[in-house]
Amino acid sequence: MRPHEDIEQAMDAHGSTVWRVCVLYFRASADAQDAFQDTMVKYALADTVSFNDDEHRKAWLIRVAANTCKDMLKASSRANVPLDEGACGDKLVSCDEAMQPASFSSEVVDALRGLTDPPRTPLYLSLYEGYTAPEIATMVDAPVNTVYSWIARGKMLLKEALS
Repeated sequence: MRPHEDIEQAMDAHGSTVWRVCVLYFRASADAQDAFQDTMVKYALADTVSFNDDEHRKAWLIRVAANTCKDMLKASSRANVPLDEGACGDKLVSCDEAMQPASFSSEVVDALRGLTDPPRTPLYLSLYEGYTAPEIATMVDAPVNTVYSWIARGKMLLKEALS
């Protein structure tokens, strides 16, 4: 297991980015919190993984967060637990902004959440995190031209959703 100083440093430096990736996948704050915690636990337990620099650590955390969210979504879609529509609903989600630090919601983010993945994650990494297509290609292990296509398609779909 990684030393607690290393984990704290990673959370301080990249926690808000990991949180935003998780929020991008889940509307419910509790689900995003679970994904965030799972990502940080995976980081803490990945003591054999070494990083070239801080950007490499950030890219690793983003990729693990996205994969964790995808796994959680797959698992929840396989569960055949019937729920009454009104049983949970939005009652579990707090509207109090203080209860959801570093969350972000807007018409653009809601439209971005509506996209499939890809192009959602590459588009997010490009627009919100400022990564270039070659950097994103390395993170998601895809050809650079494919990432360019995903970003272009994502922008087009985002534009249609916002029209």
